Amino acid sequence: MSAILTRNSAQVLLLAVYPRNFWYIAAMSDEIGSTPFARKICDQRIVFYRKPDGQPVALQDYCPHRGLPLSKGKCEGRSIRCGYHGMLVNEYGECESMPQQPNVGRLAGIHCYPCKDNCGYIWVWVGDESGVDESSLPNMPWKNSNSISTSNSNPQWTFAGGVFHLNCDYRLLVDNLMDLSHETYVHPESIGQTEIDEAKPDVAFDGDNVIVERWMNNITPPPFWAGLYGSNEAVDRWQICRFYPPSNVHIDVGVAKAGSGAQSGNRSLGISGMVVGFITPESATSCWYFWGMARDFDVDDEALTERIYDGQKKIFYQDVGILEAQQENILQNPDRRLANLDIDSGGNHSRRIIEKLCSSE
Repeated sequence: MSAILTRNSAQVLLLAVYPRNFWYIAAMSDEIGSTPFARKICDQRIVFYRKPDGQPVALQDYCPHRGLPLSKGKCEGRSIRCGYHGMLVNEYGECESMPQQPNVGRLAGIHCYPCKDNCGYIWVWVGDESGVDESSLPNMPWKNSNSISTSNSNPQWTFAGGVFHLNCDYRLLVDNLMDLSHETYVHPESIGQTEIDEAKPDVAFDGDNVIVERWMNNITPPPFWAGLYGSNEAVDRWQICRFYPPSNVHIDVGVAKAGSGAQSGNRSLGISGMVVGFITPESATSCWYFWGMARDFDVDDEALTERIYDGQKKIFYQDVGILEAQQENILQNPDRRLANLDIDSGGNHSRRIIEKLCSSE
């Protein structure tokens, strides 16, 4: 899939590469109801709604009659009625009926996408349906059901998160999450500190997963972690970023009392969490970022959950500004190539995996 953009009479070819044979998050579960909900996923316009039994439906957002987006219509039972001339399209994308027009069932229907409600999100499969595998839905031990909630099926975890729309190539966001050296400069008042620059990360591979691991030992915790830890005493801090296809990054983060053995696996004198990042491409220059943090300490403290949510939202919103400015500058300078340094290794390897998967499809 590609898109042609024209800038200053020069044509820029943007290769919008998306691995398609995977589940992507389309929306938060509570975003989808009995009203048509439009979203573009991997350059495909899709309309979502729920049937009376609560099961989600995902259809091509296109009326077979005159092409109006079905999301401009309304739901009727298990079907959706176009808001232009009243064609009724059922949950399978078939033309069911239309006022004063017999035999519309002979018209070509529209595509129906595999769609699942799982762990608080609506997932959609945009690729080859012969490869659909429900068991390949990502495993999330916290099993959240709401965007901000301490009500989980696993009482040992709690989770808070949300969603951002970004006007940037989704791979720029992958780069951002796989190289946390930017924290020193983008988030100095919360999670950034100079020790990040001084600690060289290790890069490893596990099949199509990329792992970037960084440890900062015997340091003063930055403000965000000092607040959670409840002390400014010396700690060992870790950041373990894991990319896995199609475009997801989860980051194991935390601090523990300096020298208490956290790097060897003993985190009993510390606190840790999982920064959750599910990235869904929208177009060559836009994406959806479903973010959050799961933790396994003080899980019943709702005020703490809200505080972490507010802090993370502010931090991630700072990244939005950086990434959108980066994308705009890249488009305005089509003859320049991005420079690759040692710190870019995790993101670069993740990009190669994405390219490999796209080539194989």
